[in-house]
Amino acid sequence: MFEIPECITIARQMAEHLAGKRVLKGTLGNSPHKFVWYNRKPREFGALVQGKRIGKATSKGRWLMVPIDPGYVLLFGECGGRIILHAPGSRLPNKHHLALQFTDGTALSATTQMWGAMELHEKGRELERKYILGMRTTPIDPGFTPAYLAGLVKECITEGPRSVKGLLTQDQRIPGLGNAIAQDIMFRAKLHPKRSLQDLGSQQVRELHRAIVTTVGEAIRLGGRNDEVDLLGNRGRYLRIMDQGAAGHPCPDCGTTIEKIAFLGGACYFCPRCQRAE
Repeated sequence: MFEIPECITIARQMAEHLAGKRVLKGTLGNSPHKFVWYNRKPREFGALVQGKRIGKATSKGRWLMVPIDPGYVLLFGECGGRIILHAPGSRLPNKHHLALQFTDGTALSATTQMWGAMELHEKGRELERKYILGMRTTPIDPGFTPAYLAGLVKECITEGPRSVKGLLTQDQRIPGLGNAIAQDIMFRAKLHPKRSLQDLGSQQVRELHRAIVTTVGEAIRLGGRNDEVDLLGNRGRYLRIMDQGAAGHPCPDCGTTIEKIAFLGGACYFCPRCQRAE
Protein backbone atom coordinates (compact mmCIF):
# COMPACT_ATOMS: atom_id res chain seq x y z
CA MET A 1 0.00 0.00 0.00
CA PHE A 2 1.43 3.37 -1.02
CA GLU A 3 2.04 5.67 1.92
CA ILE A 4 3.18 9.27 1.88
CA PRO A 5 6.83 8.57 0.88
CA GLU A 6 5.79 6.53 -2.15
CA CYS A 7 3.13 9.03 -3.23
CA ILE A 8 5.59 11.92 -3.05
CA THR A 9 8.23 9.92 -4.93
CA ILE A 10 5.85 8.89 -7.72
CA ALA A 11 4.36 12.39 -8.01
CA ARG A 12 7.85 13.87 -8.45
CA GLN A 13 8.70 11.29 -11.09
CA MET A 14 5.42 11.90 -12.91
CA ALA A 15 6.15 15.64 -12.96
CA GLU A 16 9.55 14.89 -14.48
CA HIS A 17 8.72 12.09 -16.90
CA LEU A 18 5.03 12.48 -17.80
CA ALA A 19 4.34 16.21 -17.97
CA GLY A 20 3.73 17.31 -21.55
CA LYS A 21 2.93 13.88 -22.97
CA ARG A 22 -0.19 13.67 -25.13
CA VAL A 23 -2.66 10.84 -24.56
CA LEU A 24 -3.25 8.60 -27.56
CA LYS A 25 -5.59 6.20 -25.79
CA GLY A 26 -6.96 5.65 -22.30
CA THR A 27 -8.49 2.42 -21.00
CA LEU A 28 -9.92 1.17 -17.73
CA GLY A 29 -9.69 -2.24 -16.17
CA ASN A 30 -8.90 -5.18 -18.43
CA SER A 31 -9.02 -7.24 -15.20
CA PRO A 32 -12.21 -6.87 -13.11
CA HIS A 33 -11.60 -5.94 -9.47
CA LYS A 34 -14.51 -5.11 -7.20
CA PHE A 35 -12.30 -3.04 -4.88
CA VAL A 36 -11.05 -0.63 -7.54
CA TRP A 37 -13.25 2.44 -7.55
CA TYR A 38 -13.94 4.24 -10.83
CA ASN A 39 -16.22 7.20 -11.44
CA ARG A 40 -16.32 6.81 -15.24
CA LYS A 41 -17.38 4.07 -17.60
CA PRO A 42 -14.57 2.76 -19.82
CA ARG A 43 -15.86 4.35 -23.03
CA GLU A 44 -16.43 7.70 -21.31
CA PHE A 45 -12.97 7.64 -19.77
CA GLY A 46 -11.33 6.91 -23.10
CA ALA A 47 -13.19 9.71 -24.85
CA LEU A 48 -12.40 12.29 -22.17
CA VAL A 49 -8.64 11.69 -22.01
CA GLN A 50 -7.92 11.14 -25.72
CA GLY A 51 -5.79 13.92 -27.19
CA LYS A 52 -5.22 15.68 -23.89
CA ARG A 53 -1.85 16.48 -22.31
CA ILE A 54 -0.47 15.44 -18.95
CA GLY A 55 0.25 18.24 -16.52
CA LYS A 56 2.49 18.39 -13.46
CA ALA A 57 1.46 15.75 -10.93
CA THR A 58 1.22 16.45 -7.20
CA SER A 59 0.39 14.42 -4.10
CA LYS A 60 -1.49 14.95 -0.87
CA GLY A 61 -1.47 12.31 1.84
CA ARG A 62 -2.01 8.98 0.10
CA TRP A 63 -3.45 10.56 -3.05
CA LEU A 64 -1.84 11.30 -6.41
CA MET A 65 -3.30 14.07 -8.58
CA VAL A 66 -2.39 14.04 -12.28
CA PRO A 67 -3.72 16.93 -14.43
CA ILE A 68 -5.19 15.82 -17.76
CA ASP A 69 -5.26 19.15 -19.57
CA PRO A 70 -7.42 20.82 -20.38
CA GLY A 71 -10.14 20.39 -17.81
CA TYR A 72 -9.55 17.18 -15.85
CA VAL A 73 -7.53 15.61 -13.03
CA LEU A 74 -6.80 11.89 -12.68
CA LEU A 75 -6.80 10.69 -9.08
CA PHE A 76 -5.03 7.64 -7.68
CA GLY A 77 -5.94 7.18 -4.05
CA GLU A 78 -5.36 4.70 -1.23
CA CYS A 79 -3.75 2.36 -3.75
CA GLY A 80 -1.51 -0.62 -3.25
CA GLY A 81 0.26 -2.14 -6.24
CA ARG A 82 2.17 -0.56 -9.08
CA ILE A 83 1.96 2.57 -11.21
CA ILE A 84 4.57 2.13 -13.93
CA LEU A 85 5.82 4.15 -16.90
CA HIS A 86 6.62 1.80 -19.79
CA ALA A 87 9.20 2.49 -22.49
CA PRO A 88 8.20 2.47 -26.19
CA GLY A 89 7.59 -1.07 -27.42
CA SER A 90 7.08 -2.49 -23.92
CA ARG A 91 4.08 -4.69 -23.21
CA LEU A 92 1.56 -3.59 -20.60
CA PRO A 93 0.94 -6.00 -17.71
CA ASN A 94 -1.49 -8.77 -18.64
CA LYS A 95 -3.74 -7.56 -15.84
CA HIS A 96 -4.08 -3.85 -15.17
CA HIS A 97 -6.79 -1.52 -13.93
CA LEU A 98 -5.95 1.64 -15.86
CA ALA A 99 -3.71 2.43 -18.81
CA LEU A 100 -2.73 5.56 -20.72
CA GLN A 101 -0.90 5.20 -24.02
CA PHE A 102 0.95 8.27 -25.25
CA THR A 103 1.75 9.54 -28.72
CA ASP A 104 5.49 9.10 -28.16
CA GLY A 105 5.05 5.34 -27.74
CA THR A 106 5.37 5.28 -23.95
CA ALA A 107 2.53 4.13 -21.69
CA LEU A 108 1.40 4.30 -18.07
CA SER A 109 -0.25 1.36 -16.31
CA ALA A 110 -1.78 1.12 -12.84
CA THR A 111 -2.46 -2.20 -11.17
CA THR A 112 -3.60 -2.81 -7.62
CA GLN A 113 -3.57 -6.03 -5.64
CA MET A 114 -5.72 -4.68 -2.82
CA TRP A 115 -7.95 -1.70 -3.44
CA GLY A 116 -7.81 1.89 -4.58
CA ALA A 117 -9.49 4.75 -6.40
CA MET A 118 -8.69 5.52 -10.04
CA GLU A 119 -10.98 8.40 -10.92
CA LEU A 120 -11.18 11.17 -13.50
CA HIS A 121 -12.65 14.40 -12.13
CA GLU A 122 -13.40 17.75 -13.67
CA LYS A 123 -10.61 20.10 -12.63
CA GLY A 124 -11.33 21.50 -9.17
CA ARG A 125 -13.87 18.82 -8.31
CA GLU A 126 -11.12 16.43 -7.23
CA LEU A 127 -10.66 18.61 -4.16
CA GLU A 128 -14.25 17.80 -3.15
CA ARG A 129 -13.57 14.06 -3.14
CA LYS A 130 -14.11 12.31 0.18
CA TYR A 131 -10.80 11.90 2.07
CA ILE A 132 -9.29 14.86 0.18
CA LEU A 133 -11.88 17.42 1.25
CA GLY A 134 -11.01 18.53 4.76
CA MET A 135 -7.80 16.50 4.87
CA ARG A 136 -5.88 17.14 8.07
CA THR A 137 -2.31 18.37 8.31
CA THR A 138 0.22 15.87 6.92
CA PRO A 139 3.68 15.18 8.40
CA ILE A 140 5.38 17.18 5.63
CA ASP A 141 3.24 20.30 6.11
CA PRO A 142 4.77 23.26 8.00
CA GLY A 143 1.86 23.11 10.43
CA PHE A 144 2.79 19.64 11.64
CA THR A 145 4.52 20.87 14.78
CA PRO A 146 4.93 19.29 18.22
CA ALA A 147 2.15 21.56 19.45
CA TYR A 148 -0.13 20.41 16.63
CA LEU A 149 0.48 16.75 17.48
CA ALA A 150 -0.13 17.42 21.17
CA GLY A 151 -3.47 18.97 20.26
CA LEU A 152 -4.33 15.98 18.10
CA VAL A 153 -3.53 13.61 20.96
CA LYS A 154 -5.71 15.66 23.31
CA GLU A 155 -8.54 15.63 20.78
CA CYS A 156 -8.37 11.83 20.52
CA ILE A 157 -8.38 11.42 24.29
CA THR A 158 -11.57 13.46 24.64
CA GLU A 159 -13.29 11.14 22.16
CA GLY A 160 -12.48 7.96 24.07
CA PRO A 161 -9.78 5.31 24.42
CA ARG A 162 -7.26 5.20 21.60
CA SER A 163 -3.86 3.59 21.21
CA VAL A 164 -0.68 4.96 19.68
CA LYS A 165 -1.16 2.75 16.64
CA GLY A 166 -4.76 3.96 16.39
CA LEU A 167 -3.56 7.56 16.25
CA LEU A 168 -1.05 6.74 13.51
CA THR A 169 -3.18 4.51 11.29
CA GLN A 170 -6.90 4.98 11.90
CA ASP A 171 -9.26 7.52 10.33
CA GLN A 172 -6.33 9.30 8.63
CA ARG A 173 -5.84 11.53 11.65
CA ILE A 174 -2.32 11.89 10.29
CA PRO A 175 -2.80 11.64 6.51
CA GLY A 176 -0.33 9.60 4.52
CA LEU A 177 0.67 7.16 7.24
CA GLY A 178 -0.17 3.46 7.19
CA ASN A 179 0.59 0.33 9.15
CA ALA A 180 3.97 -0.26 7.50
CA ILE A 181 5.74 2.99 8.30
CA ALA A 182 3.94 3.25 11.64
CA GLN A 183 5.98 0.29 12.91
CA ASP A 184 9.24 2.20 12.58
CA ILE A 185 7.71 5.36 14.00
CA MET A 186 6.60 3.52 17.15
CA PHE A 187 9.99 1.85 17.49
CA ARG A 188 11.86 5.15 17.20
CA ALA A 189 9.49 6.73 19.73
CA LYS A 190 9.87 3.68 22.03
CA LEU A 191 6.10 3.27 22.24
CA HIS A 192 4.17 -0.01 22.22
CA PRO A 193 1.41 -0.21 19.56
CA LYS A 194 -1.21 -0.75 22.29
CA ARG A 195 0.03 2.08 24.49
CA SER A 196 -2.90 4.29 25.47
CA LEU A 197 -2.66 7.93 24.42
CA GLN A 198 -3.93 8.86 27.88
CA ASP A 199 -0.71 7.48 29.36
CA LEU A 200 1.61 9.65 27.28
CA GLY A 201 3.46 12.52 28.89
CA SER A 202 4.42 15.70 27.06
CA GLN A 203 7.98 14.46 26.48
CA GLN A 204 6.68 11.22 24.92
CA VAL A 205 4.43 13.21 22.59
CA ARG A 206 7.44 15.28 21.53
CA GLU A 207 9.42 12.08 20.92
CA LEU A 208 6.53 10.71 18.86
CA HIS A 209 6.52 13.88 16.77
CA ARG A 210 10.26 13.59 16.23
CA ALA A 211 9.87 9.93 15.21
CA ILE A 212 7.12 10.73 12.70
CA VAL A 213 9.03 13.57 11.04
CA THR A 214 12.34 11.67 11.03
CA THR A 215 10.92 8.42 9.66
CA VAL A 216 8.78 10.03 6.97
CA GLY A 217 11.60 12.36 5.94
CA GLU A 218 14.12 9.55 5.63
CA ALA A 219 11.73 7.36 3.63
CA ILE A 220 11.02 10.25 1.24
CA ARG A 221 14.74 10.99 0.83
CA LEU A 222 15.37 7.33 -0.05
CA GLY A 223 12.55 7.13 -2.61
CA GLY A 224 10.09 5.11 -0.53
CA ARG A 225 10.17 1.73 1.16
CA ASN A 226 12.13 -1.12 -0.39
CA ASP A 227 9.02 -3.33 -0.58
CA GLU A 228 7.38 -0.86 -3.00
CA VAL A 229 8.43 0.24 -6.50
CA ASP A 230 8.45 3.70 -8.05
CA LEU A 231 7.20 4.95 -11.41
CA LEU A 232 10.27 3.55 -13.17
CA GLY A 233 9.96 0.12 -11.56
CA ASN A 234 12.79 0.65 -9.10
CA ARG A 235 12.47 -0.41 -5.47
CA GLY A 236 12.69 2.25 -2.80
CA ARG A 237 15.86 2.34 -0.70
CA TYR A 238 14.28 2.80 2.72
CA LEU A 239 14.81 -0.41 4.71
CA ARG A 240 12.20 -0.85 7.40
CA ILE A 241 13.46 -1.56 10.90
CA MET A 242 10.32 -3.33 12.11
CA ASP A 243 8.78 -5.69 9.57
CA GLN A 244 8.18 -9.40 9.12
CA GLY A 245 11.90 -9.95 8.64
CA ALA A 246 12.60 -8.51 12.10
CA ALA A 247 10.27 -10.86 14.00
CA GLY A 248 12.24 -13.39 16.02
CA HIS A 249 15.51 -11.51 15.61
CA PRO A 250 17.37 -9.30 18.09
CA CYS A 251 16.30 -5.69 18.60
CA PRO A 252 18.90 -3.41 16.95
CA ASP A 253 18.99 -1.27 20.10
CA CYS A 254 18.94 -3.72 23.03
CA GLY A 255 19.16 -7.26 21.62
CA THR A 256 15.78 -8.44 22.95
CA THR A 257 13.86 -10.70 20.54
CA ILE A 258 11.40 -8.79 18.35
CA GLU A 259 7.80 -9.95 18.75
CA LYS A 260 4.82 -9.94 16.43
CA ILE A 261 1.16 -9.42 17.31
CA ALA A 262 -2.04 -8.77 15.36
CA PHE A 263 -3.65 -5.48 16.37
CA LEU A 264 -6.13 -3.09 14.74
CA GLY A 265 -6.36 -5.02 11.51
CA GLY A 266 -2.67 -5.55 10.84
CA ALA A 267 0.55 -7.09 12.05
CA CYS A 268 2.67 -5.19 14.56
CA TYR A 269 6.37 -5.76 15.21
CA PHE A 270 7.95 -4.40 18.37
CA CYS A 271 10.64 -4.83 20.99
CA PRO A 272 9.02 -5.84 24.31
CA ARG A 273 11.85 -4.17 26.23
CA CYS A 274 12.24 -0.90 24.33
CA GLN A 275 8.51 -0.53 23.67
CA ARG A 276 6.72 -1.38 26.88
CA ALA A 277 2.93 -1.52 26.90
CA GLU A 278 2.76 0.43 30.18
